[in-house]
Amino acid sequence: MGLLRSLFTSLISLGALCAASSSAGSRVLVVLEPALSKTDYSTFFDGLEERGYQLTFRTPKQDKPLLVEYDVPNYDHVILFAPTTKTLSSDISPQSLLQLLSQKVNLMVALSPKTTPMHSFASEFGLILPPPETPLFSHFPARKGPRTTLEVPLNPDSSVVKSTSSPILFSGINFGISTNPMLFSIVNAPAESFATDTTKEEEAEILIESANRGGEGLWAGSAMSVVAGFQTKSGARVVWAGGVDMFSNDFASSTLAGGKKSGNAAVAQDIAKWAFQESMVLRIDEVKHHRLGESDPREMYTINDKVVYSVQISAFDPTTSSWTPYSDIKDLQVEFTMLDPHIRTSLSPVAGQPGRYETVIRIPDRHGVFKFVVDYRRRGWSTLYSATTVPVVPPRHNEYPRFLSAAWPYYVGAISTSIGFILFSALWLGGAASERGSKKKKE
Repeated sequence: MGLLRSLFTSLISLGALCAASSSAGSRVLVVLEPALSKTDYSTFFDGLEERGYQLTFRTPKQDKPLLVEYDVPNYDHVILFAPTTKTLSSDISPQSLLQLLSQKVNLMVALSPKTTPMHSFASEFGLILPPPETPLFSHFPARKGPRTTLEVPLNPDSSVVKSTSSPILFSGINFGISTNPMLFSIVNAPAESFATDTTKEEEAEILIESANRGGEGLWAGSAMSVVAGFQTKSGARVVWAGGVDMFSNDFASSTLAGGKKSGNAAVAQDIAKWAFQESMVLRIDEVKHHRLGESDPREMYTINDKVVYSVQISAFDPTTSSWTPYSDIKDLQVEFTMLDPHIRTSLSPVAGQPGRYETVIRIPDRHGVFKFVVDYRRRGWSTLYSATTVPVVPPRHNEYPRFLSAAWPYYVGAISTSIGFILFSALWLGGAASERGSKKKKE
């Protein structure tokens, strides 16, 4: 019976994936703490539903609906908007969420100045959090609202946020980014912002003293982040937001100090697109290799063969929920390796063949078991990895050239010796014959 239920759940999951605007599926579990109202974030949630997502809501302490059933996730994405909740149900504990990531379930997590289990969970991903109860604070630009509500400019070169260039309103905490190559900043903190538990201007000396002692004053400047992304080796994605208010209706409909509308609504949707694997998702559809001048691959290649290697790459298009050829990668490489790379060369897009990248390599003068390896890892983009094993053998006895150019000195030596021997033999035999003839004449 359990096997039938598991099969039925898998079929439902497959059907949901086929109809999804995301490459990972459309089922979303929203964990919303009781202090937050669903209607206060309706702009964000409605935007997700308009793109075809199926949202299910529950509180952090509820056990149902089940996130995992029969070891199979019931949802493809989890939004955890419980920034101040310290007690979580067992299926959304940090240990359970870590296991979900290995099953390619994506997460969006909102933090707050209050310490919760998510703070220690965030540290495992390389986020360096400020001390407790130290929200992000800034005096600039001059504004009427609280100093803990900041205008955060966007990075114009961001590959995640593309829908708007308007700054966003933010309230929450900032955090440092470690050197983990899987972690990257999506939205940086303003240059003039800092994390502190002192909000009075006359107490600024306390901040300076704490900075000199290595305290909370070090969490300052644009080197810090307020929204970060993390992509696991399994392909799952995690978004860490320093505050939940940036997704609220109030921030989405607010105007900035210059009278311009905030970009919160568009930025929130862009962040969700990346987290739910709508954007920046690539895959390898096909790998080919064959000798130059041929079309079929060989079971093994001979040293010094010229081999054509090509890959077909596509990107997910959320507007059509399909995979389309992608030819915009400029730094794709292939390695021909045996323990260490013997050859590393670029794969260039093929004109007239969208999504096709190709190169010609010459097999090195060393036989053994080699691999064609494509390992493309860029922050924010899904990983492209392919390894194709091919043996390399020496030439067969009938495949060597008849004459080697490097052996011409030996050929000349052998030929000249033979010619000299023939001439010597002819002269010696001719001389002996003439001597016998002269003796006969004398007799």
